[in-house]
Parts: sequence; structure tokens; C-alpha cells
Amino acid sequence: MKDFHEFFMKEALEEAKKAFNENEVPIGAVVVKDGEIIGRGRNQRITLNDPTAHAEIMALRDAGASLGTWRLTGLVLYVTIEPCPMCAGALINSRIGTLVFGAREPKFGSAGSQLNLLQFPGFNHQVKIIGPVLEEECIELMQEFFKNLRKN
Repeated sequence: MKDFHEFFMKEALEEAKKAFNENEVPIGAVVVKDGEIIGRGRNQRITLNDPTAHAEIMALRDAGASLGTWRLTGLVLYVTIEPCPMCAGALINSRIGTLVFGAREPKFGSAGSQLNLLQFPGFNHQVKIIGPVLEEECIELMQEFFKNLRKN
């Protein structure tokens, strides 16, 4: 199962690298159904002038369009960095079954680092959480991005 998760996290990292090359914070995500990617996303807040254009949101939108429904029940979202509260809310509302994240987000992480919205007992939907997966690779990409940003 580890190799399975690593395979899809590498796909999410490819999306993060696209964001990096677009001067966006390098976070990438993919949505998987039955071992197949049906949604892809990367941070595009600057590109789209949209504060909600986080990688997770973009991947959920792509998956919803692919399936023709907002209900993503039982699907898996892979994302390189632990989701923020907004993205955690979107995962709950989409009915995603499982979140697999690459690295913890100590400031805004809402899958356990700061709080755990995905498994809040009062909500009508709970999301299974797996992670970190390929943590070093995910952290290194973020560090490189911010190092370059400080240089410039």
C-alpha cells in the first residue's frame, strides 16, 4: 500500500512543480478513483486572482467535472501539504473518503497539526487521514520555493 500512496503522491508533486514554475506556492493535488486520477490541481491563487484557488479546491473541481457530480464519496485526495481549514471544509463537503498528505503544515494544518476538522465528531462526514507520505520531497520543494522567493 505504501508504494501505491507514493505513486499518487509523486503525481501530486508533479502538480506542485507546475505551480512552482508558475511562481505559485508549490502545492499540488490529485483525486483518485479506483486507482485512476480523475482530478488534478495546483495552487493558482496568483494566476487566477482567486483566494480559493488552492490545490485541493482545484483538484476537487476537476474531479467533480470529470464525474458530473459534486459528491466524491469514497474517493482519495492526495496533496503535498496538509490542508488548511478552507480546504478541509471542502473535503468534508465533497464527501471525500480519504486524505493522503505529504507534509504537515504547522501553521494552518487542519488534518491534525493545528486542529483536526476532517474528523470533528460533530460533523456529519468524517475523512480518513493518511500521512505524511514522501514528506522530505514535499518539504524540500516548499523550502526551495521560499528560499528563491527571499533571494528575489
